[in-house]
Amino acid sequence: MAVSGIKNKIYNSNTLHKIWNSVPGNSAVGEKTDKIFKKIAKVITPAENRLILGATALMSQPFIDARNKKVDQETRTVSVARTIAKIIAGTTTGFLIRRGAISAVKNWSKVGEPGIKALFAPPSANRAATDAYEQYQNTFGTAIALVAMMFTNFLIDAPLTKFLTNLFVDKYKGGNNETSK
Repeated sequence: MAVSGIKNKIYNSNTLHKIWNSVPGNSAVGEKTDKIFKKIAKVITPAENRLILGATALMSQPFIDARNKKVDQETRTVSVARTIAKIIAGTTTGFLIRRGAISAVKNWSKVGEPGIKALFAPPSANRAATDAYEQYQNTFGTAIALVAMMFTNFLIDAPLTKFLTNLFVDKYKGGNNETSK
């Protein structure tokens, strides 16, 4: 097929429409569905979003490792255990740190309050609790959490992952595990 044939196929099909609808800000769904998505987005905080991602990962990634026939059975066992441990450790610490940072920002961004209660309140904010102000609190809390997680990845996630991996491999093998000690 010549280049012109490919070009004609793209322009004469729904391909451009599909590409256009996949661009963020351009909705491929109806108005009613779009409103439902927007309501859900207002309710789910970044902390809850981390839980959803962790649950999805827990439902899929271990099965991919378990089906890898390019490695021996023992490697597969350790790989599945490590994957599950990483997901549990990462999801738990990610959720708790995001939740804590967002709560701190919400507690310490009271407009018009004295002292620490107004630590994170922007000077131009008004007293009304608007959607934009709540989005600011979530975003600022998430930014603080990301900075904190640069350290907790090494201080909490890595040791917890190692501990859980050894625990899971021990449970699977029914004895002591010498892996990654």
